[in-house]
Amino acid sequence: MDLTARLGRISPIEAGTPDERALVRAAQDGSAEAMEGLYRAHWPRAYRAAYLVVHDAAGAEDIAQEAFLAAIRALDRFDRRRPFGPWLHRIVVNRAIDWSRARSLRREVEEDASAAAEPDPPAELPELVRSLAALQPEQRAVIVLRHLLGYTPGEIADLLDLPRGTVNSRLRRGLDALSKDVE
Repeated sequence: MDLTARLGRISPIEAGTPDERALVRAAQDGSAEAMEGLYRAHWPRAYRAAYLVVHDAAGAEDIAQEAFLAAIRALDRFDRRRPFGPWLHRIVVNRAIDWSRARSLRREVEEDASAAAEPDPPAELPELVRSLAALQPEQRAVIVLRHLLGYTPGEIADLLDLPRGTVNSRLRRGLDALSKDVE
């Protein structure tokens, strides 16, 4: 069974539809209702993407909320001909990676070098999600974007400003590590 089937893929929302473009246009014009509509439409996927990268519910909620605020602040620079979701996911995933790195650095400062590794994920998480949590944040991010949010490697490269080869390498290494851990 593939990763998408085992973790349960989120069904995609209607990105780039006339309704979404109208919401973006109205939000760019200052409509609070349109901003709320974008929030409601994109919140579940933004939160889930953040959670699957950081494996911390409170952190994921903060990351997703901060990403929405950043997106709203930068909405005047957003090209409304493009779908809102990928742009938001880029912000979410980049913030989640930064959050994971900062948490790891804080841990290194607080603990001696031998205990600086990430803690074991909580026991109540499914085995595959626990294995995903053990990966490096950069590998988790590309796996979440590819297999749970359905982006292509080329789209992931664009979202994260990475060369496509780097995306493919992170995907392969992350999936190999997951495969070994799950077997």
